[in-house]
Amino acid sequence: MRATIFVTDDDEVVRSSITRRLARRQHQIRSFESGEALLDALDHDVPDIILLDLKMSGMTGLETLQKAKPKAPHALFILLTAYGTIEDAVEAMKLGAYDFLIKSVDLGSIDPVINRALEYLELLRRMHFEVKDVADRYALNNLIAESPSMQGLVSQIQDMTQNHKTTVLLQGETGTGKEFIARVLHHNGPRRNGTFVGVNCTAIPEELFESELFGYERGAFTGANQRKPGLCEQAEGGTLFLDEIGDMNISMQAKLLRVLQERSIKRLGGRDEIAVDFRLIAATNHDLRKQVSDGHFREDLFFRLNVVSLELPPLRQRIEDIIPLSFRALGRYAKDIGKDIQDFSPDARTLLENYPYPGNIRELENII
Repeated sequence: MRATIFVTDDDEVVRSSITRRLARRQHQIRSFESGEALLDALDHDVPDIILLDLKMSGMTGLETLQKAKPKAPHALFILLTAYGTIEDAVEAMKLGAYDFLIKSVDLGSIDPVINRALEYLELLRRMHFEVKDVADRYALNNLIAESPSMQGLVSQIQDMTQNHKTTVLLQGETGTGKEFIARVLHHNGPRRNGTFVGVNCTAIPEELFESELFGYERGAFTGANQRKPGLCEQAEGGTLFLDEIGDMNISMQAKLLRVLQERSIKRLGGRDEIAVDFRLIAATNHDLRKQVSDGHFREDLFFRLNVVSLELPPLRQRIEDIIPLSFRALGRYAKDIGKDIQDFSPDARTLLENYPYPGNIRELENII
C-alpha cells in the first residue's frame, strides 16, 4: 500500500533522513520544520500518516497533536521521541496518537512501525467497505416490493426500524426472508452500531442451549475452563435474532420469558444478575397460536413476543417481485463466478414467473 505521509521535525538532518527512507518505498512524502507549518498544511491536505517530533522548538509535539487531531481525525499520528521522553510519548498515546518511534542513528526501527500502521490502515479501509456493503445490502430502499403484499409490509418495516426497543415477531413460510428482514430492521435503526447476533433455535442441542444463550462461569460444568459470555451479552446494544423460536423447548421458553421480563440474565454457575440491553426479533414458520392451544408454546411468552407481528408473504403471492428478485440474484452470482450475464431469455422469464416456489426466495436463488 502506498501512503501519503507528513514528516514534521525541526531537525533538518532527521527530517531529511526519514523523508529519503520513506520515499524509497514509493510513498508520497511532505516534510515540515514546525508544528505551525504542519497545521497550515492540514487546512488543505490530509495524509494517511503523520510523523511528529515531540521535542520541537516553538510549538511542541503534544501541542501540535492536540491541534492537528481535529483537522485530521482519520490520520495515524506516530510520535518521534528521544530516549528521555517516553513519558511524553505515553501522554501522546492518550491524546490519540497511534504509536511512537524512538529515534536511532540508522532509523532502522521506522520500517516495522510504518508497516504496522499501513496494515492497520488497510484493515480500516476493508472494514469501511464491508460496513458500507452491509449497509447497502440491507438499506430500506433496496427492499424489492413491486407487489401489493410487500408494499404494505415495507411500510410496517419502516415504522419498526425506529422503535428499537419493541420486540418483533416475524412469521412466514420457510425461505420467505425472515432473517433478511431482521437484519434490515437492525441495520436501519438506532442499534445499527451494535452487534446483530443470530441463532437458529433448532441448530443448538437442547442440553447446550442455556449455556449458549446465557453463558457460563468457569467451573460451571466439566470442561468449562474459563468464563464465556452468552449470546444475550454478545448482543448488548444490538439485536438478538432467534430463528425458529417455535421449536424452542418449554423449559427454555420459561427462561427466555424471564429475561424479557427482568432484562437481565444469570450465567450458568454464576450468582450475579447481569443487566442486558438488546432488541429481540424472533421468527417462526409455525402457527404459534395453534402451538399455544396445543400446549407446545407458552402463552405468556407468545404475548411477550407478539408485540409487533410481521407476516412475510410467500413468493407465490409476490408475482411482481419474482423478476426483480431474480435479477438481484443473477447480479450477485454472476459477479461471484466472474461472468457477464445481464438478462434472462423470454422463455426463462416465463418459467420463473409461473413456478410455484414451495421453497420461496431461497428456492428462487438456488434456481438462479
